[in-house]
Amino acid sequence: MKFSVDIEQTLHKLLSQEDTDGDTKITIEDKGPKEFQLMNTNGDTYTIKGTYHLSNLLQELILARDEGSDNAIISLDHIEELPVTRISRMIRDYYWKGLTRTMDEQGIEALLLDTKNDSLAAEVLKVYVPFEDRLACDYYKNLESKLSLKVIQLPKEVTPEYVRSINQSPGILSLKLSEKNNTILGEPFVVPGGRFNEMYGWDSYFEAIGLLLDGKMDLAKGMANNFKYEIDYYGKILNANRSYYLTRTQPPFYTSLISEVYEKTKDKVWLKSHLKTAIKEYETVWMVEGKRLSDNGLNRYLAEGLGRPPEAEDGHFHHEIIPHAQRANMDISTYEKLYAEGKIENKELDEYFVHDRSVRESGHDTSYRLEGICAHLNVVELNAFLYKYETDFAELIKVEFDDAFEFDSKTYSSAYWLDKAANRRSLSDELLWDEQQEMYFDYNFEKKERTNFVSATTLIPLWSKMCSQDQAKKLVEKAIPLLKEQGGIASCTRESRGEISELRPQKQWDYPNGWAPHQMMIWKGLQNYHFHDELQELVYRWVYMITKNAVDYNGTIPEKYDVVSATHKVFAEYGNVGTEFEYITREGFGWMNASFQYGISLLEKKHIDSLNLLVRPEQLF
Repeated sequence: MKFSVDIEQTLHKLLSQEDTDGDTKITIEDKGPKEFQLMNTNGDTYTIKGTYHLSNLLQELILARDEGSDNAIISLDHIEELPVTRISRMIRDYYWKGLTRTMDEQGIEALLLDTKNDSLAAEVLKVYVPFEDRLACDYYKNLESKLSLKVIQLPKEVTPEYVRSINQSPGILSLKLSEKNNTILGEPFVVPGGRFNEMYGWDSYFEAIGLLLDGKMDLAKGMANNFKYEIDYYGKILNANRSYYLTRTQPPFYTSLISEVYEKTKDKVWLKSHLKTAIKEYETVWMVEGKRLSDNGLNRYLAEGLGRPPEAEDGHFHHEIIPHAQRANMDISTYEKLYAEGKIENKELDEYFVHDRSVRESGHDTSYRLEGICAHLNVVELNAFLYKYETDFAELIKVEFDDAFEFDSKTYSSAYWLDKAANRRSLSDELLWDEQQEMYFDYNFEKKERTNFVSATTLIPLWSKMCSQDQAKKLVEKAIPLLKEQGGIASCTRESRGEISELRPQKQWDYPNGWAPHQMMIWKGLQNYHFHDELQELVYRWVYMITKNAVDYNGTIPEKYDVVSATHKVFAEYGNVGTEFEYITREGFGWMNASFQYGISLLEKKHIDSLNLLVRPEQLF
């Protein structure tokens, strides 16, 4: 049934009656009657009851208003839509579109106009382009006056000193442009959402899982093409395409992305090109001795750069810098400014920021698992990721290239990569696996000991198939009960996190919070080793939490959750992106959207039916 309604009149009446706290949303915290008479233009009425259905009405009215009409045809099927169906449809039909960007003329303004552009005060937007990319340089130069851009060509060699010199003039980094029919177009990509208005490293892979499930293959392929561009022109897959990330990569998922895109396209020419670039990244980013490859043969995160990470909010490092400022008889702002400019030397702070930048390179920014020691750790998940690179190389070369792949004057066979994978697995068993505790732990190669910090990352070897069936069984039986909470897997245990106080604040990648990439990799790992019941339960807990919060809070899909309380109300460090909006969320949040789509693709129908009734996990498992 469809109702024709006056949009503004209905909106005003609905919000006046139901949005009692005035936040432009209808949630369980509003104290209205939770019952509304929707009136057709012909005078017929339909009673809508309950927070969820009323917030659906609000959203449908706003979507109709966006189309520019005074009157709207409201589908009652959408108002009464089952929660799982609605959330999935909104992600597929609206949120991915809201998160899509391009770096061409049509898309660049939306990408650049956000809160992180300090240069906005001068109404000039800075675009940094690689030294060798003449197409990008000429293209953006032609747009300078039209879009108020300032194009800056990077030097041939981008050093940490150079990056520090431009930290006070941050800007966006160009991505792949292509010329088609005399028109320059940017490769599309998906941003996480909110203040994260650029293409991020590991976010992009997890977003692509959802994009591929939703049939948006061109978007997922565009992300892979932009990864290739970044490696070719910036030397690495960037933390994100902003100038201050030029010295920092993120967790490696390139082979997973190209493999999954290739499964859809079967474009072997495309695959060959990307496979060469992936091998280049593996060898030049991850396997350089003395950098991200430690002496023991395992890997670590080691972000280059100088000084404090400029993306951190003002005051974020005061607890570290204040004692040094006091000893120098300076106020904190002066000391911080001079140190950032390289005019004050401080070896102790230099060491602290090596670890801090490396934490950010790990994607787990921030966590007490890594604080102050990250660059000294062979972390479990990174070595699992690189093990998957090695086994992906072997599989692709054997199956798609007749077991012989030529690159850079070398011919690679699957045996070459399987030997590397076997060596990494042996070293991981020796240094990361604890047979007594039956879990993987990060290894501090300076102290030559495991950390014993119980993190969700202990389960990542399941995802990459790096563990034996016996190890998998032990992990599932030991680690999951320690980490499982109402809403899924917590980032770590409360015991490992330790006590929180004013002097030791909550970190966002620690207990009680849970994150989409951990859940998604753990689900895939359980699937790899045939732990069906555990998979169904963990997927259900996570998707239940997303569904319940969306139903109760006007469709909210945020960056992260407190999985202990199963709520999106997370206030650690930077707050929770995706919770601040008017009337309707336009984006959700990138990898959270993907986790929902992936989760419901794994769940048995009986569990989907339970979700639509919002049956608590404890009643089912």
